[in-house]
Amino acid sequence: MREKIHPTYYTDAQVVCASCGSKWTTGSTRKVIHVEVCSKCHPFFSGEQARILDVEGQVDRFYKKLQVRQEYVETQKAKEEARKAPPKPVTELDLGIRVTGALEKAGIVTIAQLMAKLGEGDEAALAIDGFGRKALIDSKKKIRALGYELPEGTNEAA
Repeated sequence: MREKIHPTYYTDAQVVCASCGSKWTTGSTRKVIHVEVCSKCHPFFSGEQARILDVEGQVDRFYKKLQVRQEYVETQKAKEEARKAPPKPVTELDLGIRVTGALEKAGIVTIAQLMAKLGEGDEAALAIDGFGRKALIDSKKKIRALGYELPEGTNEAA
């Protein structure tokens, strides 16, 4: 064994816990060892697993961020639900008997179906027999008056 290359070994090294203040001795190459948590105060060893060590309020900040994120997700879901048209019949738009009949003949009986057709573009809606530009403009106005947003594919009719 080579001489003078090994560190000094202390058989009476003192270990001090910063959390509970307990002290004990052990063998080490350092004279004093400071630890944050020991086996007497650690939740796993002490049986208090429900207790969380909160260093500088990090756990509280994490729970606040988690709560804010959950509220944001809930408001986004509420906004998405508000944008979707309910399964109300087209007759509630009061577009007229001829226009309502033309829509029903094309298989469009709810406002949601009409909004989906409008999402395909104005030309797709105008392709329905008996559904002209005036009916298109009126339907868009009445859907907006009910508080719903039209799909992005809709263009303003000239």
